[in-house]
Amino acid sequence: MNELRKGRQSIVFPNYPSIAASAAVAGKKEGKGPLRADFDQIAADTKLGQASWEKAESKMVQISVGQALSKGNFEADQIDMAFAGDLLNKCIGSVYGLRDLGIPFVGLYGACSTMAESLALAALFVDTSIAKKALAVTSSHFCSAERQFRFPLEYGGQRPPTAQWTVTGSGACVVGESDAAPFVRAVTLGCIEDLGIKDANNMGAAMAWAAYDTISQHFQDTNRSSSFYDLIVTGDLGKLGMEIVIDLFAADGIELRGNYSDCGVMLFDLEGQDVHCGASGCGCAASVLTGYLLNGMRAGKWRNLLFCATGALHSPTSLGQGESIPGICHAVAISTKKG
Repeated sequence: MNELRKGRQSIVFPNYPSIAASAAVAGKKEGKGPLRADFDQIAADTKLGQASWEKAESKMVQISVGQALSKGNFEADQIDMAFAGDLLNKCIGSVYGLRDLGIPFVGLYGACSTMAESLALAALFVDTSIAKKALAVTSSHFCSAERQFRFPLEYGGQRPPTAQWTVTGSGACVVGESDAAPFVRAVTLGCIEDLGIKDANNMGAAMAWAAYDTISQHFQDTNRSSSFYDLIVTGDLGKLGMEIVIDLFAADGIELRGNYSDCGVMLFDLEGQDVHCGASGCGCAASVLTGYLLNGMRAGKWRNLLFCATGALHSPTSLGQGESIPGICHAVAISTKKG
């Protein structure tokens, strides 16, 4: 197993686990944004016909997983295990979304980094032949996240300019032994980084250093530079966090602007959709990856992608006790070619 390790924090996959199928589901607001054409399904209403926002989130998980399985011509009993998580207490979005499928379940909590975390673990299990096929999935919902982390919607609280909009969406990938591109080539697992930021409406600043640290470590571990990648994508730092990352790398003499973007900036029209600094939530990076990014790779738009999902590892309890907001970032290197 040690031959898979690369440097301090990275793992390389010699057997090229394939992202054999993927699907993205989006809410009504997200479906009006610039990436609308790459969602497999756009919800017509906030609750997706369910009795609560939490049940609506689980419904999105069901839909994204069902779409991914269908697109790959897979049945649920062909999936050896599912890696999934979300923002809600005890990951109920994932639990209730997957409970009827009979797939061995590994629940994860990486906050908004969960798509990268789940994809990294699915690839590791497939590359080492512990699993032939593994599922990576996550979700978020604006209303369920607001209720858990901020205020009831009825409160009508004001949102400062640094705030981001939690995405209503879900993304799912089936990772397996296949010759179908794209392939997961390497992952760099991030460390917990905490700069002492306590403002829950400034998530981009709280997570930016974690993104910078993980991407820098990835370059060091793999002996690659930023120019190796056609696109480097963080998720979901938003406009402010993205600019902080650009400035941090500029101080190292590395110019990222030419091939760097952020899922939180890409998903909404920042000028026309009133989302302030952009998008956030597990469903942000998940739906952008499983829709726009992977579709683009399959169409030949990009050959090498570094997908770096970020997460804020706090809770209402920790903030209420005066704690700061730790950040995390996991990077997944994806390629359309073997070798």
